[in-house]
Amino acid sequence: MTAGSNPKTDMPPAYDPGAVEEKWYGYWEENKFFHARVDPEKEPFCIVMPPPNVTGQLHMGHALDNTLQDILTRWRRMQGYNALWLPGTDHAGIATQAKVEEQLAKEGRSKYELGRDKFLERVWQWKEQYGGRITHQLRKLGSSCDWDRERFTMDRGCSQAVLEVFVRLYEKGLIYRDYYITNWCPKCHTTISDIEVEHLDKPGHFYFIKYPVKDSDEFLAIATTRPETMLGDVAVAVHPDDRRYAHLVGKTLILPVADREIPVIADEYVDPEFGTGAVKITPAHDPNDFEVGQRHSLPQLQVINRDAVMTEEAGRYRGLDRWECRRQLVKELDARGYLIKVDDHNHAVGHCYRCSTVIEPMLSKQWFVRMKPLAEPAIQAAKDGQVRFVPERFTKIYLNWMENIRDWCISRQLWWGHRIPVWYCADCGEVIVTKTPPDKCVKCGGTGLEQDPDVLDTWFSSGLWPFSTLGWPDKTVELAHYYPTSVLVTGRDIIFFWVARMIFSGLAFMDQVPFREVFIHGLVLDALGRKMSKSLGNGVDPIDVIESHGADSLRFMLVTGNTPGNDLRFHFERLDGARNFANKIWNASRFTIMNLSDFTPGPEPRGEVLTLADRWIRSRFQEVAEEVTRNLDRYELGEAARILYEFTWNEFCDWYIELAKPRLYGRDRDDRYTAQYILADTLRGTLELLHPFMPFITEDIWQRLPHRGQTVMKAPWPVPVEEYRDIPAEEQMDVLMEIIRAVRHIRSEMNVPPGKKADIVLLVIDNGTRSLVEKWVGYVETLTAGRVTIVPSLAEAPEQAAHAVTRAAEIYVPLKGLIDIDRESARLAKEVSVLDRDLAKIRGKLSNEGFLSKAPEDVVEKERAKEAELSGKKKAIEDRLKMLGR
Repeated sequence: MTAGSNPKTDMPPAYDPGAVEEKWYGYWEENKFFHARVDPEKEPFCIVMPPPNVTGQLHMGHALDNTLQDILTRWRRMQGYNALWLPGTDHAGIATQAKVEEQLAKEGRSKYELGRDKFLERVWQWKEQYGGRITHQLRKLGSSCDWDRERFTMDRGCSQAVLEVFVRLYEKGLIYRDYYITNWCPKCHTTISDIEVEHLDKPGHFYFIKYPVKDSDEFLAIATTRPETMLGDVAVAVHPDDRRYAHLVGKTLILPVADREIPVIADEYVDPEFGTGAVKITPAHDPNDFEVGQRHSLPQLQVINRDAVMTEEAGRYRGLDRWECRRQLVKELDARGYLIKVDDHNHAVGHCYRCSTVIEPMLSKQWFVRMKPLAEPAIQAAKDGQVRFVPERFTKIYLNWMENIRDWCISRQLWWGHRIPVWYCADCGEVIVTKTPPDKCVKCGGTGLEQDPDVLDTWFSSGLWPFSTLGWPDKTVELAHYYPTSVLVTGRDIIFFWVARMIFSGLAFMDQVPFREVFIHGLVLDALGRKMSKSLGNGVDPIDVIESHGADSLRFMLVTGNTPGNDLRFHFERLDGARNFANKIWNASRFTIMNLSDFTPGPEPRGEVLTLADRWIRSRFQEVAEEVTRNLDRYELGEAARILYEFTWNEFCDWYIELAKPRLYGRDRDDRYTAQYILADTLRGTLELLHPFMPFITEDIWQRLPHRGQTVMKAPWPVPVEEYRDIPAEEQMDVLMEIIRAVRHIRSEMNVPPGKKADIVLLVIDNGTRSLVEKWVGYVETLTAGRVTIVPSLAEAPEQAAHAVTRAAEIYVPLKGLIDIDRESARLAKEVSVLDRDLAKIRGKLSNEGFLSKAPEDVVEKERAKEAELSGKKKAIEDRLKMLGR
């Protein structure tokens, strides 16, 4: 027990999360308890927060992710690590620009009217006004981030890091510019990367179209899901080994409607088993076709523009929206006899992850990162254990993606973001890549320089997050102390977006992995197992939950039952259960503290002054502290929370407090002091174990107990004391608790009124066990409202007595005088009658061959399960009737 002032006993009767949470978060932040200073004498622990979008607001995924990070950070801080949880936000290029453009549209203006510089000023204003919303909400969750070190992907330091990385990669030949097919969003008007495309299954069609062979009655049948792109066809490909079409390779086809001549080519890309085995080749509108076109030196005909409108190359269909073009073109194909058939076909359609518009594969000149040289060391780092994924199964997913990685398109057609540090000389065409704007051309000396208008993909800057936030490219003391960081906590849906980019970037620029472990958690789903989304309207706002149930309840609900890598279903019943747990802690603590008004910690009670219950609860606490720590080490945070829940609710509140009451209310001062000491010490330790999970309520109660220090979050993490482990005490208590549970069960089953004292006969044959029960028989009497008689033998069982057997004793509870036996017997007989009637109905169904043959199997199984349940109930009631002698 730590020393300190007398406990504060003025606890309100009911727990008010709102008042407690606001008070203590302000206290923590004012006193800089979250702030980490570099200390070479301390072992570092560092987590960098996955930066939420500056446009964002807290959703359940954020709440889970940040709760897990906070638990780990608070735990390590209490263990004495130099713990830094580094927060920040991402500039979110597409989303943020869209927000400001929406504002301008409401004013009847556009970004083009403002011009680039004025538009960017407007975006910075928006960021300053609204960008702090999510960090404010993270505070309400209880996040113990070092807000003094908060970063932003476009702050000066992170921007310097981006320029440094771009220039270095360019100089190594790992950044290049070229024409290629990229994913274009016609609404956001920018390219997006492959991993930012959401592929959604949509109902569509397969259109089978005749492509006539020139100067012949023969034709090739083509199957396509996108007939509008056929206007840009430049060839039809077949597999070299496909005998059906071997005679056509090298011949010419007439492209329907467009009436252009196109060749038949042979290429191994074609799958002879898919569709008709002949594939239309449109190099400007499909990435695979683009590669086929490169191999065969085919032209690139662009028939859809950046607004998803048909171009001049589309002939008379120019100016039409792509979907209207499809409708009219199919109609013409049918009218002219080219349409063979149309089959229904569900297929995955790519959508922009920001605005849900169907993306358009688009040929354009973009900047790319050459990925193979960067991916190889990142692959090896996972294989040789430099980076460990938890759960381990995600290693395979990571390796599969990295081993099949394509070059990364990093340019985006936006104004908000890190502008590409490339200038073009209008006089000689020189390309100048530099961190600082050049005054003149390095080749010809001309001053007609123009910077590339594009900005970098948002993931380019967030991929540098673990070291740019610590000061790189400068050699800061923070970078030396905290890098590599300890663990990354992130959802299973972001491995490719972010984790992989950080790993290869860290290895390329720091020669070390950015983190030792990656703790992957699942998604928060609704009660039906669906992803929460605006379109489904099934989202739950964490701030609403915090206001109704408290942050601690939300945090505890999110972590209990959670296992690494697995999804979690949100149930309000579980949330209510977490709130009930918080109330249980409050009420038990209030009882304890009210009974500490005359208590000042002094010498630790030892030896004979300790009761069996004292030794038992102290021993159990040591095991709980060990188990919780072990599970936190393994990232089994849900299991750690479950162990704490069971110990706090059942063993401490329901058992120890009840067993301590007689001594707290008694006149023996020494007994009272011992009970107070063990009660306060165990409660304080339990609060310290619970603190990472439920920071607010634990701080409030801990401050009311005798303690040292300013805050529970800086209290030493409880370490098991071997001296306090007492296995015999635990085994002896198990014997008594089993007897108490059995008596309580009898009272419940027999409807014995709570206030009535029961006579209890315990037949205990073993001498040692009998001595134990005799010594601590007061526990049984206190917790069963009974008068106990302990006997070594019985000539005959008491009449009309309920009976139970435990490992240590036979238990008899004579019921005469406790209950009205006739009335109880009549009630039970009536229950048997009702059960017989219900069973007759069910058995009638189950013996009916018509029902068994026609009813669905699951319906039949439900009836059989119901029969088994009712039969079990009937037997239990008949057993009770036998106890009553009926």
